[in-house]
Amino acid sequence: MAKPSSKPKKSTISSSTDSTSPDNLAQEEDTATATITVTAVEIPELTEQEISDRLHLERKVERAFFEAGKALTELRDRRLYRSTHKTFDEYCLDRFGYNRSRSYQLVDAAVVVDNLQKCPQIVDILPTAEGQVRPMTKLEPQEQQEAWLKAVELAGGKVPTGRIVKDVVQRIMERTKVPNTYQIGEVCQILVKDNSELRGKGGCWGIVSQANEFSCTVRMWDGEYAIGLQHLKSYNYLPAECEQMRVICDRINRVYSRGLEESVQRFLESLGKLNRAYLTALEEKLLGVLESEYRDEKIT
Repeated sequence: MAKPSSKPKKSTISSSTDSTSPDNLAQEEDTATATITVTAVEIPELTEQEISDRLHLERKVERAFFEAGKALTELRDRRLYRSTHKTFDEYCLDRFGYNRSRSYQLVDAAVVVDNLQKCPQIVDILPTAEGQVRPMTKLEPQEQQEAWLKAVELAGGKVPTGRIVKDVVQRIMERTKVPNTYQIGEVCQILVKDNSELRGKGGCWGIVSQANEFSCTVRMWDGEYAIGLQHLKSYNYLPAECEQMRVICDRINRVYSRGLEESVQRFLESLGKLNRAYLTALEEKLLGVLESEYRDEKIT
């Protein structure tokens, strides 16, 4: 019986490349010393029109807070919110999410920037943020211009930070510091002079609720305001008269805060301009009717 033939087995030989071989070493050296050529992409220069557009858009970004303040001022002064909201404060909070403080920060900032633009020495370098303007709202218009010019100088001819402006304003205020002699509870008249922030408050009376270093917090028929000492004049009422005016202020404020119709508000505002420490019989009667209306609403 023949033996089965033995067939040779096929074997697969894997060839591996020796990394230390002379050829591979040469390739590595070539790779290490290879020069990579990068083609630079040429960025075209801005055209004159593009430069003009860029400056225009940059100015719009920088003046955003200023434009907002101007718009809010017009909305407030023309009472364009009256068809949907009783008060300007309610409108700003509902429409823009601004509380009373933020709304008036923007309004006050717009007033200051308007004043700075009137100064021939201030040409291109104007505030770019409301925070740079806020410290200057405490100053008179001429002092605002002086403060901004000095702050720009300290900033090396660039737009100064709010901190630089605040430091300059502080030095000006210390230079013109007047001792605050007003007492809590004292009745004062509001003097607008050339301060547009106090528009509509000229000749009104208020009661000092807090005596600050450079201003007084004054309570009026429609709320409290921080007013510089130069915009206040005492009526020099006797203590009993001051107390009587405080009671009248509280009464007016309680009714006014109800957001009643415009004719009623106008009557209450007229009481806010009294130059005497009492109400006439008719004024007392009308205010009493309004208070009764307020109490009836509260009960229902």
